[in-house]
Amino acid sequence: MEDKKVLLSIKDLAVKFRVRGRILTAIRGISLDIYENESIAIVGESGSGKSVFTKTFAGMLDSNGFISNGSIIFSDDELADTKVKLNPVANFLINYSKKKLDQNSKLEFGAGEYRELIKLEAEKKERATVGEEELSKINKEIADLNHERTNLFNLKQTFDPKHEKDKIKDASAKIKDYDQKIKALEDKKKAEEKVKKAEAAKDAAYLAEYEKKKSELNAKRAELIKKEITPETSKRNEIIAKEIYLSVGRYGFISRVKFIFGLLKALKKAMAMGVDLNDEDAKNNVFDEVVFRVQYLDETPEMLHGTCILNLANVKYAKDWMQIRGRRIATVFQDPMTSLNPIITIGKQITSIIMKHQGCGEAEARKRAIELMHKVGIPKPELRFDDYPFQYSGGMRQRIVIAIALSCQPKILICDEPTTALDVTIQAQILQLIKDLQKEFNYTIVFITHDLGVVANIADRVAVLYAGQIVELGTVEEVFYDPRHPYTWALLSSLPQLAKSDQKLYSITGTPPSLYNQITGDAFAPRNPYCLRIDTLEEPPMFKITETHSAKTWLLDPRSPAIEKPEGIRDIHEKILSAYNIEEI
Repeated sequence: MEDKKVLLSIKDLAVKFRVRGRILTAIRGISLDIYENESIAIVGESGSGKSVFTKTFAGMLDSNGFISNGSIIFSDDELADTKVKLNPVANFLINYSKKKLDQNSKLEFGAGEYRELIKLEAEKKERATVGEEELSKINKEIADLNHERTNLFNLKQTFDPKHEKDKIKDASAKIKDYDQKIKALEDKKKAEEKVKKAEAAKDAAYLAEYEKKKSELNAKRAELIKKEITPETSKRNEIIAKEIYLSVGRYGFISRVKFIFGLLKALKKAMAMGVDLNDEDAKNNVFDEVVFRVQYLDETPEMLHGTCILNLANVKYAKDWMQIRGRRIATVFQDPMTSLNPIITIGKQITSIIMKHQGCGEAEARKRAIELMHKVGIPKPELRFDDYPFQYSGGMRQRIVIAIALSCQPKILICDEPTTALDVTIQAQILQLIKDLQKEFNYTIVFITHDLGVVANIADRVAVLYAGQIVELGTVEEVFYDPRHPYTWALLSSLPQLAKSDQKLYSITGTPPSLYNQITGDAFAPRNPYCLRIDTLEEPPMFKITETHSAKTWLLDPRSPAIEKPEGIRDIHEKILSAYNIEEI
């Protein structure tokens, strides 16, 4: 993969959801590079996090979901290239930003003292509050009781007032009991906080020492920040001022001014903390608090020119997503009928997307739409252009969804189980269509599926997900013919196509872990017949097997006992070729 360009680089991604007052961690620290023009399959059981993972880089998370950690860097030269016109207003805003940056840069001289002041304040606050471990324990008890109360309250609403009065009465009594327990815990927390605060207030020796240290640090810092900045710092600030304007140039005037003030505030805070603003990554992180950064390249008297650092994990504004979703990253969902508007003609649905993202007229959009319909295999597209979705079969509707996804020639095509709702014959046709069109449109396929047969036919690489983590990653040949993670063994063992007629089909025992809870050790350990003691205690690292193949299991540790993979998948090469009609090259 060394010769291929990394199109999407995901690092330490964590995604959480707020559900009934609790936090569910759906994605737990995924790192993955997706390459240009490749086909990568994301596989795993339902609930493993496949769809949530891909929704993060399409900006389609549900409203209660959020990215809590990590980055998703999208490398798209065309979208990244940024030019902003210079005019009197632009020059005024750049000069204003430069002046503020020069003033705030003096804070960098006292950064060490400022960090010490923050540390001192944190220590004082910690002395006046309940211990973190104890507080966490009480908060967990309250959260658990609230969750149980909510479930019981919802269950109570389902009871029939005429025939289930006793159940309603019993549920009401239990809910009252939960309320009393929650109140008791809240009162306990407040009482302990009050005691801690009173004890801290009585410690005169500590308070006197605290005030002395604080006064000394403030005096030293005040003296240090009187110094004048160097010419090098002034030159750096000039570039940053131009990057600020480049980064906000795509917005309207009011939003532009708002974001400039936001960036200046974030940069002032970074300077006070002593963040190295000559470091590109550090500067990106500061900008990401407000908008993603556009790196300055060059300029003319009329124009500033830069390149955008596209971190999709930090896109906050709808206008930014409009430039990415559909235009650069498109999705094909599993049910075409829910993807299409039943009261708008097929042609109108394709042309509206083309006109919106490519800025062409209706006549040109119609021409392109008919051409796309022909490419995806719609017979006589000129005649079917004005038909409605209900006049198409399931397979034809899915072809139209693919045509809409490809109408803006995206860099990445996410296929979220696009063949699930179709019969076997049509499934094969849709898969072949997606592969054939890839050669023409040069897009990257990210294929979400739990069907390993689909993987064998379409993928170059496979990422196996379990409980929100990648547990095995490799080429399709490595994952099928030399799997190393017990979960991958289990998935392959449960393939009906590989089963013998006189044997019972293998199934994975148990259920995936609850992602509400903190998982200790290997998430697959409770269902793993090859579980080691360390699997229940410590999370395994990702072990590298080859340059392209790695797996997250303690079985690959040199200290682990030698364990053979299940008999049914030891020699599956011929079985795979036969089961999925794959021709060996």
